[in-house]
Amino acid sequence: MLRNITMIALIADDHPLFRVALSQACANILGADALLLQAQNMGQLWPLLRQHPDTNFIFLDLKMPGSDGFTGLTALRTEYPDVPVIMVSAEEDPVIIKQALALGASAYIPKSAPLERLSDAIAAVLNGDTWLPEELIADVNNATSLIDDDFAQRLEQLTPQQFRVLKMVADGLLNKQIAYEMNVQETTVKQHVSAVLRKLNVNNRTLAGILFEKLRLPDR
Repeated sequence: MLRNITMIALIADDHPLFRVALSQACANILGADALLLQAQNMGQLWPLLRQHPDTNFIFLDLKMPGSDGFTGLTALRTEYPDVPVIMVSAEEDPVIIKQALALGASAYIPKSAPLERLSDAIAAVLNGDTWLPEELIADVNNATSLIDDDFAQRLEQLTPQQFRVLKMVADGLLNKQIAYEMNVQETTVKQHVSAVLRKLNVNNRTLAGILFEKLRLPDR
């Protein structure tokens, strides 16, 4: 049990019963003085992070509303690169797990795993390590990559605003529409788009959008 350390953990999952179970398990691991916050979608998660930027780690459901595949994870890593993300999901496909880790997840916990294993995952993440259930390690290491490492590294170069612009470009929004959504000048959007294309090493916004679509969880 990790005691004598005041921790802040965010639990982001759209299933209330799982949030409660995870919160209770974390309280047993981290101690009664830990601050455990809950969100049922990405829209609720962002304000909590703004209020608590010193959060120690986040539990993120892979298929939570607003997360849209790996886009929620990537947005979190872009906006809060120092806050570790522990993925929790009913999805146990080694390909999906490998992709989550490649995009910056610090750990991946299948929802079928006993809650008692949380202690190992949390301890590893707080030590700066990555964690997987031992029985999945070989299959994940041998799994095919959905996204190449070069693209994952290029994504890390994007600023939070550039990532939001990329998402809206992929959704088919024009510069004028993006400027309205972000409440900025259209010239500012053009600058962001140019920076995105340069950092992703593509020649046009169509190709940038195609790359972004790789982050959306494929049907498997």
